[in-house]
Amino acid sequence: MALTKNPSILAWLEEKIALVQPDSVVWIDGSEAQLDALRAQALASGELLKLNDEKLPDCYLHRTAVNDVARVEHRTFICTPTEAQAGPTNNWKDPAEAYELLYNIARGSYKGRTAYVIPYSMGPVGSPLAKAGIELTDSIYVVLNMAIMTRIGQAVLDVLGDSNDWVRGLHCRCNIDEEQRYICQFPQDNTIISVNSGYGGNVLLGKKCFALRIASYQGKQEGWQAEHMLILGVENPQGEVRYICAAFPSACGKTNLAMLIPPEGYLKAGYKVWTVGDDIAWIRKGTDGRLWAINPENGFFGVAPGTNAHSNYNALASARQGTIFTNVALNLDDNTVWWEGLDKNPPAHAIDWKGNPWDGTTSSENGAHPNSRFTAPAKNCPCISSEFEAQQGVPISAFVFGGRRAKLAPLVYQSRTWNHGVFVGAIMASETTAAASGAVGVVRRDPMAMLPFCGYNMGDYWQHWIDIGASLDPDKAPKIFNVNWFRKSDAGKFLWPGFGDNLRVLDWILDRCAGKADADETSIGYIPKAADLNLTGLEDEVGDAQLAELLSVDPALWQTEVEGIETFFGKFGDKLPAALQAELDTLKANLA
Repeated sequence: MALTKNPSILAWLEEKIALVQPDSVVWIDGSEAQLDALRAQALASGELLKLNDEKLPDCYLHRTAVNDVARVEHRTFICTPTEAQAGPTNNWKDPAEAYELLYNIARGSYKGRTAYVIPYSMGPVGSPLAKAGIELTDSIYVVLNMAIMTRIGQAVLDVLGDSNDWVRGLHCRCNIDEEQRYICQFPQDNTIISVNSGYGGNVLLGKKCFALRIASYQGKQEGWQAEHMLILGVENPQGEVRYICAAFPSACGKTNLAMLIPPEGYLKAGYKVWTVGDDIAWIRKGTDGRLWAINPENGFFGVAPGTNAHSNYNALASARQGTIFTNVALNLDDNTVWWEGLDKNPPAHAIDWKGNPWDGTTSSENGAHPNSRFTAPAKNCPCISSEFEAQQGVPISAFVFGGRRAKLAPLVYQSRTWNHGVFVGAIMASETTAAASGAVGVVRRDPMAMLPFCGYNMGDYWQHWIDIGASLDPDKAPKIFNVNWFRKSDAGKFLWPGFGDNLRVLDWILDRCAGKADADETSIGYIPKAADLNLTGLEDEVGDAQLAELLSVDPALWQTEVEGIETFFGKFGDKLPAALQAELDTLKANLA
């Protein structure tokens, strides 16, 4: 029986159910009893495996098809009326053609299967910053993951009422055929359709599909922002908490920063770090004129390999209860999970991510897939913020951008103005690190870490940032910074220890926001005075000469960088905001 009388939901579902032709329809009400029954069903079918209930209570293992292990950017499309609306950094399809293609693939694909209707809220239910969605899926795995990653069930429908402001999501597993796999977003229609995948990033439609691709377009239309950003709070010894949003491309330590543990000296002094979000921020101007942010998600969809007690204690602790592990190794000795980088003791008696017997002490193959995942409830995180469920969100003091640059960017610098800060975000890039992904050291542009996730033309997206800034009182606007934890010496050694010590840089950033720290102006922006970075306890690791190198700006390297920026900006033609061209001209003049 339907859980709502909302006419727009019922009409959409009637049409989609006629298309996919399930044997039965189940509405997800959010009750633990219903979820328990679905878990039991998934265990009986082999879709999930129950793990050791003493060591990993209420935790499960799932394996995807071997051809279906990651987001597929080349099969991901933005379907807008014109190609220009999608822009040069997105794959585009004509909406009418896309609907016909997708409906032909989806038609009858639920025969012999159950259709699950998942009402879900991105953000705390009832928050003025939250949005609702409906996902229709034929996968219990999707239901159970969405129950961790979002707020689901009857309460969402009660708040939505008869409103038509909800995102339509259709997911069909079909035959997991990678040649027929499509993840399509229709921003003008508030619609997402995903076919022929069972992997989380392609089928948990609340995540990147809604929370970034659709929501970024909604934000442009409605005057707010959906950003690929963590949200963290830094509490000082006086008990004041100030919040930062930060964007990093993959492999740049985003989750580690979101769940940072302060270095010893800071801990003893009484500093604390609170996690509001590890991946996505929705940001809106409050009645006080400041920008406020919520994490639209309710859980963490974390990469398992490399996560351990040293690299990210809090992430590991989050995954010890109520978690679904995907594509990791199963340790047969104690029915727990293992992945590369968890510890130095791979199990000898195990099943690898493909379901084959695996001896980690002798095998040259990985036990876990490099993109294996854990879906964990945010409430499990030892440093989850008390403001995690706050209806109005948290006020933002600073935006931080970052990338992985061996020589170019200093440890930290601040933009001169808001528009200069948008420029700093727009030129964000990382250098490739692994030979497996092609040549090492190749610069990959990833503006605001949004390249795969912006639901419309990135030139218009930058203009939206500029417009947001113009609407803010300069005294209340967050300050904008760039960090680079990955600066290297000529000998190829990292100059900065990273991890918890990154709090020393955030401390300076927040002091700058509060007008408590000075800075030196350079051709690229403001850098710290060496004396203003608190390096107490780091003297043996970071000496004066090393710090000077960390904060240095090499004009010759930046002149080469300018050439790369000009080439990248050239892709956008007349969609490049005049303000960004002006910032590029200023940089060139400063370097000259």
